[in-house]
Amino acid sequence: MRRLSIFALLCVSVATIASGQQAASSAQSLSADTKPERVKVYAVGPDVTAPELLPLDMAPIAAESCEKIVDGKVVLSVIVDAKGNPRNLMFVSPLGTELDRFALKIAAADRFKPGTYEGAPVAVAQTLDVDLQSCLVETKDDQGKKAYRLRLRSLPEQTLENLPHPPEKAVLTAGNSFVYSYPLPSGIKLPVILNHGNAEFTEAARAAKFKGVCLLSFVVDKQGMPQNIRVERPLGMGLDENAIKAVSQYRFKPAMLDGEPVAFPTHVEVNFKIY
Repeated sequence: MRRLSIFALLCVSVATIASGQQAASSAQSLSADTKPERVKVYAVGPDVTAPELLPLDMAPIAAESCEKIVDGKVVLSVIVDAKGNPRNLMFVSPLGTELDRFALKIAAADRFKPGTYEGAPVAVAQTLDVDLQSCLVETKDDQGKKAYRLRLRSLPEQTLENLPHPPEKAVLTAGNSFVYSYPLPSGIKLPVILNHGNAEFTEAARAAKFKGVCLLSFVVDKQGMPQNIRVERPLGMGLDENAIKAVSQYRFKPAMLDGEPVAFPTHVEVNFKIY
């Protein structure tokens, strides 16, 4: 049996984001004159029309190219801004697999006919169900070795619904911007874990009756995904790699500062112990 122990949402270290975006300073501050503008967010009602999803320009692959079928549905929250762009994407119901990341990429590429209030386009909060039919396709990595990647077998089925308890105002965000270090800014709400994966023993560690704690650091990004996972206290015997694999399946409600989702550094202990 395995036990995962999460302890260090309060033990903050300096970290940067490694998600293909420019790294941000952990010491970056949000003074009154640098805070992004907060906008009013509407809920669908008598005077508010819902956004409409526009057709996606994606080409599914042929079924015979699939190595393994991978299907699932991910539920996100989204604010569709007055220009029809998806903003503030966050998990409502994640799967804890690579389909979560795939769903975020698809939702980020979505474009909408914006919702309106009394005929004028406005930001509207919604949930977005992303039903994915995908598969693993054989490819090669940068070193020319065999690898696999997810590809769509058909266009995703996406459905917009009303978001319960939408925010009255929000800072509309797209990518990652801020990472914080101790002391924490006043008013920040720490990340909340939604689900996590289990770390498996290796055969060598089990045979040796090995036990110990692997300490990992990472950044919870604005969508609640773990990024830049690093081993801070290794164990060896293949357990560090298994701990990274488990933590990569973690999903969070991201940290919030004044209603804005923000990237946030944290630690996790993965406790390997045979009972």
